[in-house]
Amino acid sequence: MARRQAPEINAGSMADIAFLLLIFFLVTTTMDVDTGLTRRLPPPIEEEIEDPPEVKQRNVFQVLVNANDDLLVEGEPMLVSELREAAKEFIVGDPTFSDESMPEGKMTNVPILGDMMVSKQIVSLQNDRGTSYEMYIKVQNELVAAYNEVRDEFAVAKFGKSLSELEKESATSEKAELQVDAVKDVYPQRISEAEPKEIGGQ
Repeated sequence: MARRQAPEINAGSMADIAFLLLIFFLVTTTMDVDTGLTRRLPPPIEEEIEDPPEVKQRNVFQVLVNANDDLLVEGEPMLVSELREAAKEFIVGDPTFSDESMPEGKMTNVPILGDMMVSKQIVSLQNDRGTSYEMYIKVQNELVAAYNEVRDEFAVAKFGKSLSELEKESATSEKAELQVDAVKDVYPQRISEAEPKEIGGQ
């Protein structure tokens, strides 16, 4: 008597099932997105470098962080919680540009607003090689927040809306786009990061 052969399983659709499972996992799986600071890297150094223009001390807001995570602002010890207000005061400066302790002004053609004096302010940040990453991020956050708050206050005063609101509208409104450019021209974010050095601790 002949033995009965076991029926074969039709595996023709297995590839389709595997493909559908692959699509399912690709769609439903979440990916961790690395977060960081938005910074533009400097361009490559050219062989022939001209001497950089001299920057007056009154135009520079110096922020130093040593190896012990101590903060030194304009040569004086300061808490991180006080940094934002100090930076805002410097960024806004003196409206008359007559105060020798505040940044100078430069006549600039600003979109919508026309010719006006704009501060030459620069925030200079330097940390020690031993500075903790956590402290570095805290200082960065406070400086960026200072610029954001100054810009928002100016935007509300001039255009009745915060900068973030204007940026949302700028996608569909040319007027809002010009207003955003005006705010950023009046208060450009200038955070200069010097190469880390051995500042040491106290």
